[in-house]
Amino acid sequence: MADVHTTSSQEGLNGEQPLQSLKDELPDVPASPSPSSGAKNSLAEMFRAFAKFGDSKADGKAISLSQSDKWMKQAKVIDGKKITATDTGIYFKKYKSLKLGLTDYQKFLEDLAKAKKVDLAEIRDKMIQCGIPGTIGTTVAVKTAAVDRLTDSAKYTGSSKMRFDDSGRGRGIDGRHDKPDGSGYVQGYNNKSSNDKSH
Repeated sequence: MADVHTTSSQEGLNGEQPLQSLKDELPDVPASPSPSSGAKNSLAEMFRAFAKFGDSKADGKAISLSQSDKWMKQAKVIDGKKITATDTGIYFKKYKSLKLGLTDYQKFLEDLAKAKKVDLAEIRDKMIQCGIPGTIGTTVAVKTAAVDRLTDSAKYTGSSKMRFDDSGRGRGIDGRHDKPDGSGYVQGYNNKSSNDKSH
């Protein structure tokens, strides 16, 4: 066995980082994985993320049709012209399962691409580049004059008016239930205190 001698300076042993000086000397080169392994890893990571999206009990190993459609819509693979949600449903259901694992899902993508005459690499690239699942483009609340007018509690009348205080904040249970006051008078009697002193 060859004798290997390592020299270490006291600087490196006393808490200084000799490796940091080596890192400073090396040029910054971005790490680029090989196209096949990097794309597969990224597709697997995205698959796991979308397989968990919207299902708190999911482990990320299998994806449902609705999760797949969400992914494809976010990636703009489903465009409504060349590939539709109906197409994905037809080819997904050929596997006779409610959820597909990664290997079956890749076969599903191959079948879909071949049937719709779309490049499989293009579909995969779009699905990898679309980003993590999110709620971008979902329905937002519309603020118009009509909505403001209908939700302004100052303009409510009758029993609806009783559900809010003067600032427009809801009263909760106090605004929904009439509590008996125990005075012996019916609700709405205005002269409760007028008869107490006269008798």
